[in-house]
Amino acid sequence: MVTPENRDSASARAEALRREIEHHAYLYYALDTPELSDAAYDDLLRELQRIESTWPELVTPESPTQRVGAPPSEQFDSVAHSQRMYSLDNAMDLAELDAWLARVREALGERGCGFVCELKIDGSSLSLTYRDGALERAATRGDGRTGENVTVNVRTVKDVPLRLREEVRPSPTAPSAPAAQESLFATTDALEAADDAAAAGSVGWPDVDVRGEVYMPKASFERLNAEQEAAGQNAFANPRNAAAGAVRQKNPAITASRDLATFIYQVVDPRPLGLTRQSDALAWLREAGFHINPDVKLCGTAEEVREFCTGAIEKRDELPYEIDGVVIKVDDFRLQDELGHTSKAPRWAIAFKFPPEEKTTVLREIRVQVGRTGALTPLAEFDPVTVAGSTIARATLHNIDEIRRKDVRIGDTIVVRKAGDVIPEVVGPVLGMRPDDAEPWEMLSDCPECGTTAWRPEGEVVTRCPNVACPAQRLERLLHWASRGAMDIDGMGEQIVKRLVETDLLHDVADFYALTFEQLAVLDLGRVKQDGTPTLLGETMAAKLRAAIDATRDKPLARVLFGLGVRHVGATVAEALADAFGSVDALAEAAATVPLTPGEGVTIAAARESDPIARVEGVGPEIASMVRAFFGDENNVAVIERLRQRGVSLEQERTEPARPQTLAGRTFVLTGALERYTRTEAGEELKALGAKVSGSVSRKTSFVVAGADAGSKYDKAVQLGVPVLDESQLERVIQSGLPPESGSTGA
Repeated sequence: MVTPENRDSASARAEALRREIEHHAYLYYALDTPELSDAAYDDLLRELQRIESTWPELVTPESPTQRVGAPPSEQFDSVAHSQRMYSLDNAMDLAELDAWLARVREALGERGCGFVCELKIDGSSLSLTYRDGALERAATRGDGRTGENVTVNVRTVKDVPLRLREEVRPSPTAPSAPAAQESLFATTDALEAADDAAAAGSVGWPDVDVRGEVYMPKASFERLNAEQEAAGQNAFANPRNAAAGAVRQKNPAITASRDLATFIYQVVDPRPLGLTRQSDALAWLREAGFHINPDVKLCGTAEEVREFCTGAIEKRDELPYEIDGVVIKVDDFRLQDELGHTSKAPRWAIAFKFPPEEKTTVLREIRVQVGRTGALTPLAEFDPVTVAGSTIARATLHNIDEIRRKDVRIGDTIVVRKAGDVIPEVVGPVLGMRPDDAEPWEMLSDCPECGTTAWRPEGEVVTRCPNVACPAQRLERLLHWASRGAMDIDGMGEQIVKRLVETDLLHDVADFYALTFEQLAVLDLGRVKQDGTPTLLGETMAAKLRAAIDATRDKPLARVLFGLGVRHVGATVAEALADAFGSVDALAEAAATVPLTPGEGVTIAAARESDPIARVEGVGPEIASMVRAFFGDENNVAVIERLRQRGVSLEQERTEPARPQTLAGRTFVLTGALERYTRTEAGEELKALGAKVSGSVSRKTSFVVAGADAGSKYDKAVQLGVPVLDESQLERVIQSGLPPESGSTGA
């Protein structure tokens, strides 16, 4: 169709096209009852694009053509949620689900209640805000109180309505939804009442906040990974990670290409809309134009809830998207308010988590992998199998004792799963399918990388290669030095380190500081271009890497000690050693001290007191012996000397604290996933204020900071009555420098 010749006719046609496109999008995404073919729909969209390109002043923010139209973003601004986005407590089996149902029934007494069961989509949480009926903002969950503004990207997701349908605009006094319904979506009377009221006198839209999940369908995920592999890039681990990454792309055009979808399931404040139940809210969301999951059931009894959950487990593989459980909610909003929340989750809802998905496959090989500390770890390699949304072909078997306990043999048909739907795990063999020639597997007697005779220290389960010059250890040690928790050399990834090792430019960590710009710029990355020429690192990346390496010369001493890879010296112990000794030289001198040996009148306490390293809080004799062994190796001493010669600081900078030590004497423990910080970053912020950050909870702990999916440390804090802070409270402590007045005890 030709573009209208005058502005008035163009404006009228553009508005008509927008209404028609929005109507067909609603039929397609919300009701799943399309009336147009994809080609006919695309013709309407192209006609609108032609009009708007001819008359740019007619373009509106909510036009379907504007789903991709914003320039790439360098960062995402933080935005505060209108109400906190809580996590959910989990029921890991039907017994725990029954216990929760019983608690709810007991709390509500004789009144009873209904429950809405919804599939738990394995995606990324999303909050959408509508002002005057138009999409104003989209935000990630963040820490539950503050998220990231991802509006320009979410506008590209085709099933997110840019404007709410006028049919559900509320009247000045919105009618209450029916108190009881024959079916979940029987809200026709309420909607017709709202239409009548609106016809009598038009009213403006209230602010509407809704929440849901953005996800990547299985087919889209498979296509994306095929494209990644064809381009020589890493595949995504699972659809959830792929969806979360797509929403946070700097370029919205990339988000648009990822074929995302949404399921919306919550109206944050249902009162202005006259909604009194979750079942009504789902009906309203669908009528408003949102995509809601069709697999929803209103259950009146605990048995019906159980049946829905077990049925969901059985059909999860048949669905075109990933689910990892069922969310059960009390239907009545008034009863939800009465039940309230704990410090981390609502009491009126729970997530029934599916048991780990298990698949069978054939174990083809047990390969031994050498880690940076010389640990020889057996790795199971099996026929690829899709588990919990991603394809896996290997899993650690940990050690020879674990292999013997499970009696896993090459050639076995094995059961594999993902522990917590994340970590690949071999459950064990199917003994009835074992080949006749399958033999018990034994650990190698020599290191597979360097041939050195392996040994198993007394009292340990891990077999080790004692050769610190072992090539496999070298690669892992180099990667550890460059890692974020150690020296944090930005851009120095595994592929580049491997090529530097293979081209004989890297032998130990001191060699990082001898690399020249010229060497990096011409580094062959081991890939061939279409014209047959090798792919080089290039001058731009070389300059960035050279600058990133130079920036690490003055890293804190604790980072250096952690980066050296001394066995059992993690980040926390490295901090303690750096504070206690102040320099590598002082620590080396202490390592040369021969402590007393317990026995013949020497107590364990006296022996520890004679060891300057062991008496550092949080260290102890075992770690002290590892530190002495490290400094007793002349190869390690030589590396340290080369680091000194190449300008790496080996001393603790003794300066006055930049900030008042307002948290001195208080001990914090960090657990769970934080959104605005890594746990390392949050710990450093707290330490800058004088706090001690510990890895374990005890009665001496002052506060536990609990992020998403906090685990046993949170539970222990509740058990001991240690105050628990969420991330917003942590943020206030860091920003103000003031100790928290109090924290929840998890009740």
